[in-house]
Amino acid sequence: MGLILSSFTAALAQWSDARFRRVVVIAVALTLALLIALYALMLGAIQWFIPDTTTLPILGPVGGLDTLLSIGSILLMLAASVFLMVPVASAFTGLFLEDVVDAVEDRHFPTLPPARAQTFAEGLIGAVNFFGIALVANILALFLWPFAGPLVPVLFWSLNGYLLGREYFTLVSQRRIGRGEAKALWRANRARIWGAGILMAAPLSIPLVNLLIPVFGVATFTHLFHRLNHR
Repeated sequence: MGLILSSFTAALAQWSDARFRRVVVIAVALTLALLIALYALMLGAIQWFIPDTTTLPILGPVGGLDTLLSIGSILLMLAASVFLMVPVASAFTGLFLEDVVDAVEDRHFPTLPPARAQTFAEGLIGAVNFFGIALVANILALFLWPFAGPLVPVLFWSLNGYLLGREYFTLVSQRRIGRGEAKALWRANRARIWGAGILMAAPLSIPLVNLLIPVFGVATFTHLFHRLNHR
């Protein structure tokens, strides 16, 4: 646990780096833009299908239903953002992974030789793949939540901690040691990496705070990789 916390603390300290802050701002802006677009689509669908005035049994004509449902849709989007944030924000972060890792390595590991640069196409493919895996996994988990009761947060954190840990660690590691060796290093340290993933997943369940976590997650796993790879 000490190795995980020290890696996370070092990632938080990276905030003083202007390059790092730039990636955070861009990732947050893109994530907000997508969530706003999803909300606009939901609001438009409500106003299209629900008339302003409708007639209900016994009550008779009732007005303002579209407005009432629109207000409810805000609460729905806030709740949905908790579950959408893992695939959405992480997908965007994948596009800027190189910038985050380079900023961390330049500051904390300046003597390292240049890593194999990830092309934009590779970053896009990786982001799309992780988005799909995380989205499908969380949708499937929805069917288990009614039976989980108070353990729902534990299920959410455990599932997404595993996904985040495996994906982030592999993406960061393969720049230095190749995908095969990165997977082997992950298998040898999977429990510790899963724990670091849970540390990332828990704040992702907090609206607004979750916008910042994916970039800090990449930075954390960069530190974790270098410390595990040189033990």
